Amino acid sequence: MNGLLDIAPAEAVAENVADSCSLDNYLAQPDHTMDARIAAAREKLGTDVVLLGHHYQRDEVIRFADFTGDSYKLSKVAAATDAKYMLFCGVHFMAETADVLGRPWQQVILPDLNAGCSMADMAEIGQVEDCWDSLERAGITDEASGGLIPLTYMNSAAAIKAFCGERGGLVCTSSNARGAFEWAFARAGKILFLPDQHLGRNTAFAMGIPLNEMVVWDPYQINGGLSPDRLKAAKVILWKGHCSVHQRFLPEHVDRVRREEPGMQVIVHPECRWEVCQKADDVGSTEHIIQAIERAPEGSSFAVGTEIHLVNRLAKRFAPLGKRVITLDDSGCLCTTMYRISPQHLAWALENLVEGRVVNRIKVDDDVKQWARVALDRMLEIRI
Repeated sequence: MNGLLDIAPAEAVAENVADSCSLDNYLAQPDHTMDARIAAAREKLGTDVVLLGHHYQRDEVIRFADFTGDSYKLSKVAAATDAKYMLFCGVHFMAETADVLGRPWQQVILPDLNAGCSMADMAEIGQVEDCWDSLERAGITDEASGGLIPLTYMNSAAAIKAFCGERGGLVCTSSNARGAFEWAFARAGKILFLPDQHLGRNTAFAMGIPLNEMVVWDPYQINGGLSPDRLKAAKVILWKGHCSVHQRFLPEHVDRVRREEPGMQVIVHPECRWEVCQKADDVGSTEHIIQAIERAPEGSSFAVGTEIHLVNRLAKRFAPLGKRVITLDDSGCLCTTMYRISPQHLAWALENLVEGRVVNRIKVDDDVKQWARVALDRMLEIRI
C-alpha cells in the first residue's frame, strides 16, 4: 500500500464499492491526479508503446491498458504488435517473460523496479542449482530411477525458466499445469515443481497422486530436509514456495461462507492451500474464474479466493447482470508488490519515453533468454 496516500474513511470506500468487497480495511481512495498527464503522454507516443495491465493491477492504472490478462497472454499479445515499447504494469517476472517472447527490436519497461513477486523470489537460481546437484548425487535424476523432469510455474524468474528448459523441462500456467504434469510423467517417473508448492500439490492430487507421494524441498535445509528414502519414494518434489496473497485464504473462510451465505458458490485459485481447494466448489485459474462467473445464470453468487482488485472488478462488472461476487476473505488479499505500480510511476515512465529516454528497461541475458524460450515453446506441446 502506498503510504503517501491518505486512507479513505470506511463509509466513503463502502459507498464506492457497495456490496462487492470490504476494501475499507486497507485500500486508499482511487488516485486520478495523473490521468491527464498519462493520457497526454499516451497520445504523443501513439502506437510506439503498448500498455499491458495484469488482472491484479489497481483500477486507476489498468484503465489505461491496451490489453488486460495474465502474464503469458499479455506477453504473447504484446509481442505480436508493432509497438517498439512494451510497458508492463505487472511485476518483474512478467516483464522478463515479455522480453523473452518479444521481438529483438522491442523493449520492455517496468514502471517500478520494486514491483517484484514474493513467490518468484522464493526460488533463487543458486538454490535451485544446489537442489539439482543434491538430487543428482542421490541418484534421483538417473534414468535407472525413472528420471526427473523440472517444471516451473510461469511465476518464476527467467533464470529458473532457462534452468528447466536446459534440463528437458518446461513452463506452465495455472490453466495448463495438469497438462504439463502429464507431459512430464510421459517422459520421466518424477517431477521437480517450482516455485509454488500449492499449485503443484493441487495439480498432482487432482491427477490421483496421493499426498504421501509428494514431498516439499526446503532450500534452507540440508538436502531439502528430506531423507534419501523419502526422495526415492516421491513422485512429485515440490519447492517450498507460495503466493503470499493466495496462502492467506484458510479453510475457516470457506466454512464461514457456508454458514453465513447459504447457496453461495466458493471458487478459488489453485495457488490456494490444498485444504482450501478441497472445500471449494470450483478451483481454477484467473481466466477460469472469470469464465465461470460469466457463464453462471442471473442470481448466482460467488465467494472468490484470489486477489482483491480482480474480485472487486468482477463484482462491479457482474452486478448489473444480477450476479453477486464477494471476496472469500476481506481481511487482506491485496498483492502489495503489484500495487507498487502507481499512476505516478506510469506517468513518469511514459513521459520519459516522450523525451526519448527509456527508463527501467527489463532485459534478459541472451543465454538465459535462449533456454527460457525453449521452456516456453515446449509449453505449446501440452494440452490443457
